[in-house]
Amino acid sequence: MDALIQDARTLFNVHLTARQVMSLITYEKELLDWNQKFNLTAIRDVESIRVKHFLDSYSCVLAWKAIPPLRLIDVGTGAGFPGIPLKIIYPTTHVTLVESVGKKAMFCQHIISKLGLEDINVVQSRAEDIGQLPAHRESYDWAVARAVANMTVLSEYLLPLVKVGGHVLAQKGESGPAEAQSAEKAMKLLGGKLKQLIPVNLPGVADDRFLVIVDKVAATPGNYPRKAGIPAKTPL
Repeated sequence: MDALIQDARTLFNVHLTARQVMSLITYEKELLDWNQKFNLTAIRDVESIRVKHFLDSYSCVLAWKAIPPLRLIDVGTGAGFPGIPLKIIYPTTHVTLVESVGKKAMFCQHIISKLGLEDINVVQSRAEDIGQLPAHRESYDWAVARAVANMTVLSEYLLPLVKVGGHVLAQKGESGPAEAQSAEKAMKLLGGKLKQLIPVNLPGVADDRFLVIVDKVAATPGNYPRKAGIPAKTPL
């Protein structure tokens, strides 16, 4: 854990308290236990969980610098990344986790109760469906997603959830810059504007990683997101 504590501080200026470290240790243990039964994540050893899940989640901090989100939605969270690690360091941020796979949503719920986290909820739903619900539509200041879909498709999932003046953050691999460029037309249609790409370096990970930041500059037209499955089948 010492390496994680050190790297979080030097790379992302995240200072983990003893209590937060205990939460991450519990999370890691539960993830390893559940993974044997349910196959929640392909990453199965402690070292990789710490770098590719926890540290990778904390790289999001580079996007908002010193001002954490008030309301954050994490779409396609899987086993809770990056939403739960972010909630651990930002207790006052209201977090919504969206996951369509039942066993993954159940695991997230389990971790939330196990860690006693408050003001964080799990919605088992498709991104396209939640984007049309008045309770969620245009009501978050940040929407994040990691490894969910191509940037054009992802823009249709995330932009409808963010209020005007809010932001979208996509955690991407080396294809990030090319994806962001080819998604600019779709972003514009949905009320978004590409703001920047932030390179991310994780220790021991050779692949290039990027945070793609999109500003929400106008309201999303009411017919987006389209019905479940359509954005991926016929991208904008």
